[in-house]
Amino acid sequence: MQANAAIRLDFRSDTVTRPTLGMRAAMAAAEVGDDVLGDDPTVKALEARLAALFGKEAGLFVPTGTMSNLAAIMSHCQRGEEFLCATGAHTYLWEAGGAAVLGSVQPQPLPVRADGTIPIEELHAAVKDDDPHFAITRLVSIENTFAGRVLPRDHLAEVVEFAQERKLATHLDGARLFNAAAALGVDVGYLAEGFDSVSLCLSKGLGAPLGSVLVGDAPLIARARRWRKMLGGGMRQAGIIAAAGLYALDHHVDRLVEDHANARVLAQAFAGIEGLKVTPPQSNVVFVELSPDLANRLSHALRELGIAASFWPGGRMRWVTHLDVNRAAVDEAIAAVREITEGRT
Repeated sequence: MQANAAIRLDFRSDTVTRPTLGMRAAMAAAEVGDDVLGDDPTVKALEARLAALFGKEAGLFVPTGTMSNLAAIMSHCQRGEEFLCATGAHTYLWEAGGAAVLGSVQPQPLPVRADGTIPIEELHAAVKDDDPHFAITRLVSIENTFAGRVLPRDHLAEVVEFAQERKLATHLDGARLFNAAAALGVDVGYLAEGFDSVSLCLSKGLGAPLGSVLVGDAPLIARARRWRKMLGGGMRQAGIIAAAGLYALDHHVDRLVEDHANARVLAQAFAGIEGLKVTPPQSNVVFVELSPDLANRLSHALRELGIAASFWPGGRMRWVTHLDVNRAAVDEAIAAVREITEGRT
């Protein structure tokens, strides 16, 4: 088989999922209107449903999680202000510097513990004095899950208490918040209590083709709606894709525990293979450390078999389980990794 064989089993991310037949049917049947003019009933239904789920006044449907986070940051902060976040946070590292480039809002990344939490003392120390030399600290942004790690509710409550004490706004990047709730066995709204805004992605574990929803109070969402327009995120008959989000909420939330179980199976098997050092997964993301040489060999050999995972410089790989990889796919991937590392293929 050639090195560029078509990918059959894709563990690179949970963003690679394809709409199910039921989701496609819901999309085809969706009632639509011009959402920029406020006329799309399906978009309105999705926004209202998620706003109610999180106890917020309003919601805003946007094409991507990056746009949802950016609209939130720019709605909370003015030019010359800053937000606090984790080093490695999506808002800091993976969104092309949008807050700084487009909003003139400075990110202030902070170190995290092994469990993904930012020490509260680090947050306090990062708040700038009222001095014209410094950017004005305005917002703290927390991501849950963070690099596959599930942030506990007590830490989130501490962050909210800190922000209230220091008179800062709070944003929760909940791209995989439904995974966090599934891992903890709690209601997803419980994990967002006290946060001023929450960004929710529909195209990761929930399996929609695209779309995120930002929820918050009505004035914040009104500001975010204006930013969405400036950023080119206004969509016309968007009910076709909003319908996918509604379908996902109805059919794909409860099954997230299956993805987590498959991640544990992967991790347990990889941990028994010489040369692989596995971080036990808390959700659907498995990180593995290995030598750069073995990583290079695995990457190429797996692709020859039509199996894809994420390989990063320095000898690290990431496997993400999702709607499109079942237990049989997991077992096949494990067998392939074992054979390659043992030199049998």
